[in-house]
Amino acid sequence: MSWYDIFPLVSTSFILLSGILVAIGWRLIIKKKREAHEKVMVSAAIAASCFFIIYVSRTIFIGNTMFNGPESLKTVYLIFLLFHIVLATVAAVFGITTLTLAYRKKFAKHRKWGKVTSLIWFATVITGVTVYVLLYLCYPGGHTKPVIDAIFG
Repeated sequence: MSWYDIFPLVSTSFILLSGILVAIGWRLIIKKKREAHEKVMVSAAIAASCFFIIYVSRTIFIGNTMFNGPESLKTVYLIFLLFHIVLATVAAVFGITTLTLAYRKKFAKHRKWGKVTSLIWFATVITGVTVYVLLYLCYPGGHTKPVIDAIFG
């Protein structure tokens, strides 16, 4: 198994782990287990950060994978991918805001933001895993030139 195969699997595993931890954290706060909720949500944020670091590293040094499925699905896939990217960006901003509100002990606002953030994050995780399945399991494709090579060529 090459780095090209390992990076996407590991990064997708971190994003999936993050989503599972957010679901567990939500359940814990419903049960009024605040300390456990805080620990699990911090772990979810760390898992999401690991995903981001791996994703950016892969993009810079290895490159992104091109969709290699049927031409008839390419437009649908690209729209889906764009939807995922927008969700991920919004989720990251909302996640940072939600965590900041918790650390500032603004719990009323944290609760409101947290519900919305979690739902957006669940959608992000589902679409992210779907992108992985399409790019690496259903229609394995080649990868593009690494950004670092494109810049310093």
